[in-house]
Amino acid sequence: MPPTLTLPRSDGTLAPYTLTGRAPVEPGTGPIRSRVGMAAVHVVADPLAGVHPTLEARLDWEATLAFRRFVWSLGLAVAEAMDTSQRGMGLDWATAKELIKRSVAEARAIPGAVLGSGAGTDQLAPSPRVTISDVEAAYEEQCAWIEGVGGRIILMASRALAACAKGPDEYVKVYGRLLAQVREPVIIHWLGDMFDPALAGYWGSRDLDRATETLLAIVRDHAAKIDGVKISLLDQAREIAMRRRFPAGVRMYSGDDFDYPTTIGGDAHGHSDALLGIFDVIAPAAAAALRALDAGDRDRFHAILGPTLPLSRHVFGAPTRFYKTGVVFAAYLNGHQSHFRMVGGLESARSVVHLAEQFRLMDAAGLLADPERAAGRMRRVLAVAGVD
Repeated sequence: MPPTLTLPRSDGTLAPYTLTGRAPVEPGTGPIRSRVGMAAVHVVADPLAGVHPTLEARLDWEATLAFRRFVWSLGLAVAEAMDTSQRGMGLDWATAKELIKRSVAEARAIPGAVLGSGAGTDQLAPSPRVTISDVEAAYEEQCAWIEGVGGRIILMASRALAACAKGPDEYVKVYGRLLAQVREPVIIHWLGDMFDPALAGYWGSRDLDRATETLLAIVRDHAAKIDGVKISLLDQAREIAMRRRFPAGVRMYSGDDFDYPTTIGGDAHGHSDALLGIFDVIAPAAAAALRALDAGDRDRFHAILGPTLPLSRHVFGAPTRFYKTGVVFAAYLNGHQSHFRMVGGLESARSVVHLAEQFRLMDAAGLLADPERAAGRMRRVLAVAGVD
């Protein structure tokens, strides 16, 4: 019999919930060929570190790297030290440097492992005195570090640039300078203000159409140095329209955590690849679905990913920037870490009601690897909230 437990509901009441008994999704085996599928992955905090969790980051290195090995074992690629890893929300640049170095070393030891790492400007302390030159130097430092340890660059959006740039021309200048220096083509990431309010007005305008034109101009001028672009705007129509205007050879990496089956599945004009935080949560289903595409079975692709959409929309629900709590909660339920603690103390960023609904949705989607273990861990979280 599937386990039953008492879960809180949004109306403040408690109700029994019996797990569905659905078997976990099987990811399949072998390389994935029809799409690039990158999971933006989380970090595992060291729960026993004697530090102030809101001021200092201490990682459980073995659990953190073991999760990357798990993602690679499914045939997916890893996007390291990005927003899902809590860059700018608890993970400082000093710790990110060590994370990138260790992950690159892990990838080298695994045949076929693909890894990209985030370069930004988060070593700059927020200040009205920060200049464009400071931003360029900070980006250059991080890009040089990633390339120096043998990594590939994902060029992240910069809070400092958003704060000091006076218009689109300064974005063109900064990105042009960086792209002229990189050794290999990079992925450019446009992270929307729903993920980080400090990035409002990126590309020099709060008008998304104007911002889009600025980014497209950069892509056209530097296509040889750009592998692809990831846009995290939760705006499917904009993503599709942009990818149709990219130069040949430049990929669109879907950032649409609200409807990735549509963007990845594609249409007669093309498709998006994937670089998604939700792939951390749904990694086995993502791998299985992409293998279905490899086999030309679009019905199975949608059948696998369809049940994950309510989960993703819940995890990434407003305020979207706290989706990371749901990502780590999923890893805890599925045994990838022994505790539900987070860098920056962000385990408290979602209510127990929110987490209970995530538990239900993971069960419905076949994403509880061991339902008995997951139920036991859910009970521990509920007990802390006073639910017996």
